[in-house]
Amino acid sequence: MRIVYRLTFFVGLVLALWQTARGDSVVQSYHITFKVIAQNVPAGAKVFIVGNDEKLGEWDPGAVALEKQEDGSWAGTYSFPSGSRLEYKITRGSWESEAVGADGTVPGNFVLNIQSNETVNIVVANWRDVLHKDSVRKIEGQITGEVKYHRQMQGEGIRPRDVIVWLPPSYEKNPERRYPVLYVQDGQNAFDPATSFAGVDWGIDETADRLIREGKLQEILVVGIYNTVDRGREYSDTPQGHAYMQFMVEKLKPFIDKEYRTLPDRENTAVMGSSAGGLISFLLIWNYPQVFSQAACLSPAFVYRDINAPALVENYTGANKGIRIYIDDGGVGLDAQLQPGCDAMLRALQANGFTMGKNLEWYRDPEAEHNERAWSKRVWRPLLFMYGK
Repeated sequence: MRIVYRLTFFVGLVLALWQTARGDSVVQSYHITFKVIAQNVPAGAKVFIVGNDEKLGEWDPGAVALEKQEDGSWAGTYSFPSGSRLEYKITRGSWESEAVGADGTVPGNFVLNIQSNETVNIVVANWRDVLHKDSVRKIEGQITGEVKYHRQMQGEGIRPRDVIVWLPPSYEKNPERRYPVLYVQDGQNAFDPATSFAGVDWGIDETADRLIREGKLQEILVVGIYNTVDRGREYSDTPQGHAYMQFMVEKLKPFIDKEYRTLPDRENTAVMGSSAGGLISFLLIWNYPQVFSQAACLSPAFVYRDINAPALVENYTGANKGIRIYIDDGGVGLDAQLQPGCDAMLRALQANGFTMGKNLEWYRDPEAEHNERAWSKRVWRPLLFMYGK
């Protein structure tokens, strides 16, 4: 065993020296142990960690279970490259059973910058579903206006999902009128704080209603498409991502155009999303310019791990697609990490003939974080870009 160990060490050392001689950087990895001390864990339940890394489930709340320890805590150890920034939460397998404060407050994401081997202790005071079955969950706001629900819509190759449709103020009063349509990713976060990620929604309903009544925005119909536990794969350039885009184009849009009084042409059809939802919104308009004429990408994950959306633009040599794109980003936390991807996309689009202030718009809020509260504060910008009067 000593000989094998020494040989392995020697080979590893030679490889590292060879990489250094070539100018390659050797990225150090560190072991992080997450230890959760949790109250009120129901008998037979498990505790999970969920976060923005593949080893943390890519925000799938039921993917990465921690192991129960003899002292009653729950723990798991994982390795991450030095310099990584982790954002994570604790659940019991679903967002309905995520960890909350003693008073029911839904906490923000825990954040850890990887710099050394470390044990992170996390104390969970309570769970959303245990603490009066969500009755004390802190939410901000309500749904403004009228919405319709379409439950468990099914697409080929993807999970079923709910769809929520917000109707503009004059929809019921003017039965002869037809309306432009905006399709929004992560629809559970669009209008309703009770279904949103952290009790705060985008407030698209309030913002659109106000801008319409002020005479600044066309009356539009907004379709919110809920995500699923496969969000990461569905909102990317993967087989599931392409299946999701086909669902939107071939099933959802025809359904909406039949069920509601829409203006179905491409000039009156747009798409919007944030983070990975911003990426899939770009992929939709880039791949289906005959369906969508405008897209808004808030805090988009254009370049992230193996994702490189700007390359699609850089390598494109076809005809002008006749589309308009809005992009924005914040300057704090994950948004700061995503900034280089936004910069690369803006360069690629402008090199491909897009003109700032005409068919391209860019906005950056250096104080903004990567969350629904931040997006709600600036959602008026993409709305006016796409459908302003």
